[in-house]
Amino acid sequence: MDKRSQPPSHMEMASSQLHNQDYDKETEKTPQLPLRPTQTLFQKFWEAGRPAVAEFLGVAIFVAIGAGSNCQAFARSLRAGGVPGDVLSTNLGWAIGLALGVWTTAGISGGHVNPAITLALATWRGFPWKKVPVYIFAQLLGGVVGTGLAYAQYIHIIDQAEGGRQFRTLKTAGLFPTFPLDYMTAVSSFFSEFLGAAILAFIIMATTDQHNAAPPLHLLPIVIFLVLLGLGLAFGIQTSFSFNPARDFGPRLFLTMAGYGGKLYTTANHYWIWGGILAPIAGAQVAVGLYDLCLLKSTTVRLGARIPPR
Repeated sequence: MDKRSQPPSHMEMASSQLHNQDYDKETEKTPQLPLRPTQTLFQKFWEAGRPAVAEFLGVAIFVAIGAGSNCQAFARSLRAGGVPGDVLSTNLGWAIGLALGVWTTAGISGGHVNPAITLALATWRGFPWKKVPVYIFAQLLGGVVGTGLAYAQYIHIIDQAEGGRQFRTLKTAGLFPTFPLDYMTAVSSFFSEFLGAAILAFIIMATTDQHNAAPPLHLLPIVIFLVLLGLGLAFGIQTSFSFNPARDFGPRLFLTMAGYGGKLYTTANHYWIWGGILAPIAGAQVAVGLYDLCLLKSTTVRLGARIPPR
C-alpha cells in the first residue's frame, strides 16, 4: 500500500496538536494592531485648512452682526426723522458678534479673529509665522463677506438714504468701516485705537494665562464680550472703535467693490492705514509684550517658545 494513503499515526497526530497549540499561544501573545484608515490628500488638506476656515467664519460672523447693528440703528434713526440711533444697541451688537466669532473658532484655530492678535502671538508667544499670512488672509476675507451679508440685508435703506442705487457716499460708508469724528486730530485718533486694542489684547492674555485667574475655555467668549462692550461704551464714539484691522479693512474692500470710491481711503489723512491697521497692531504688540515681561510667570514663553496646546 502507498504510504501517502495510510492514515497518520498517533505520534504524528499528537505532534500536530502540540504544534497547533504552540501556534495559538503565540498568536494570543501577539497584539493585534487596529487598522488605521489612510487619509486622502483632500482630507489632509482639509485638516490643515480648518483653522483658516474657522478664522474666516469667525470674522464673518463678527462683522455681519456688528455692521448689522450699525445699520439697524441707522435705519431706526432714518425712519424716526433723524433721531440718533441707540448707541448701546450698536455696542452690544459688536460685542455679541465678537463673542460668537470667538466661540465659533476658539477650539479650532485659537479664536484670534483679529490680525493684530495673530501678529502679537507670533511675536511673543511662538505662534508659527508660516501660519500668519494664511490667518490674516482668512480674517480679511471674513471681513469682506461679513460686510457683504449686512450690506445685502440693509441695501434698500442705504439706497433710500443715498437717493438711489447709483449713489454711494460717506453718509452710509461709516456703517461698515470706521472713521474718526471731525474734531479728532491724527494723534488722538491713533491713540484711541491703540489704547483700545492694547486693553483688549492685555485682557485676552490675562484671561488665557493658566497662572492667573483664567476661566475655562468655553467661558472665554463671555469675557471677550464684556471687554469689547466696555471699550465701546468708554472709547467707541470718537473713532467707531475698530481695534481690529480685519474689522476695518475688510469692510473697506467690500465697499470699494460696491462703488464707494477713493474717499474710503483718503478721508482723514488716510486714516484707514494708520488708524485702522497700524494702531491696533501696535497696541496689541505693546500689550502682549508688557504682559509677558511684567506678569507672565513662564520665562520660556517670554523668549518666544511655543506654548503647548491645552
